[in-house]
Amino acid sequence: MSSGARIYADYNATAPLRAEAKAAIVSALGLTGNPSSVHAEGRKARALVEGARETIAAAIGACRDDIAFTGGGTEAVALALRGALRAVGNAKLITSAIEHDAVTTIAGDVSAWPIKPDGVVDLDRLRAEVAAVAGRGERPLVSLMLVNNETGVIQPVAEAADIAHKAGGLIHCDAIQALGKIEVSIIDLEVDYLSLSAHKIGGPHGIGATYVKAGAPFAAVQTGGGQEFGRRAGTENVAGIAGFAAAVAQATRGIETYQSLSEHRDRMEEKLKAAAPSLQVHGSGAARVAGVSCFGVEGLPSETQIMGLDLAGFAVSAGSACSSGKVKPSRVLTAMGLSDTAARSAIRASFGWATVWQDFDALAEAWIKHAARARPQLVKLDTHV
Repeated sequence: MSSGARIYADYNATAPLRAEAKAAIVSALGLTGNPSSVHAEGRKARALVEGARETIAAAIGACRDDIAFTGGGTEAVALALRGALRAVGNAKLITSAIEHDAVTTIAGDVSAWPIKPDGVVDLDRLRAEVAAVAGRGERPLVSLMLVNNETGVIQPVAEAADIAHKAGGLIHCDAIQALGKIEVSIIDLEVDYLSLSAHKIGGPHGIGATYVKAGAPFAAVQTGGGQEFGRRAGTENVAGIAGFAAAVAQATRGIETYQSLSEHRDRMEEKLKAAAPSLQVHGSGAARVAGVSCFGVEGLPSETQIMGLDLAGFAVSAGSACSSGKVKPSRVLTAMGLSDTAARSAIRASFGWATVWQDFDALAEAWIKHAARARPQLVKLDTHV
């Protein structure tokens, strides 16, 4: 790493804004019209919104009219789930133990079905849960993410959809961490609802999209206007939508480039394990997206690692959530069977579109140096490379 330079490895939190997205946003900011107005200025804004809708729909194999823009990924999830729950009076939400808070806060105290130690959901347990819900005369509404935000583990959404549909249920997929990393196809996944977000792929903050399959039960949650085919009232964020579409176009073209990062990610993990034999890479036994690594050594607190790496010029995040200054163990990692201490010792490095291969080696070097200072007994310096 050159002097004064920083390496950003927190793409799963938010990716750097792509030049193409920035240019689209700036251009759209020059438009005056409201997309709902019928005059020339309004029609120009509407044309931009509908062109972006076509781009995003095509990226997931959907029809244009099945896409509704939202104020971000959390709202994209909430719109799908609350819209389905409102439309189906006897729906019962079934969530996995690894879902994002956007899902779990809606589920409330609903017990989540468990996952296996490799970070993949247990489909047999889902099958039993769906059967129990259907047996009570309720309609199962399953929510399963396609890629876990902490471990990068890819989930069997198509198989879960089959289970839900055979029981007469519905399924929602949070694909926010999957878009631009693996192929996302509503045809292959066979989901009824799907959520997306712009800022995870190099688009702007505060803009997302919800896919609702034609004919799937849905009732609007935010009312007050007829925008977004009656699914989400409110004047559209024209500039955000333009930036979203530009980011989607670049991300989908660059999937192969992103997937090539797996070679460098694996090499980084090998270096880390060689230097610290007790280090664990969480989810490494399952299929993962290429740019994500969740790892830790029990007893080396995640916040200490984050601060040390930040001072060394690296941006990473914890495998746990911080609230009111207190670090809580990650729900995902404890669901995988880790102790609270091990879960509090995990950090996540996530890379993306602007990453270069040297970033992986540099992070490994920096982490080894930090660990050698913080816990000398953990590190074999003779393996340092």
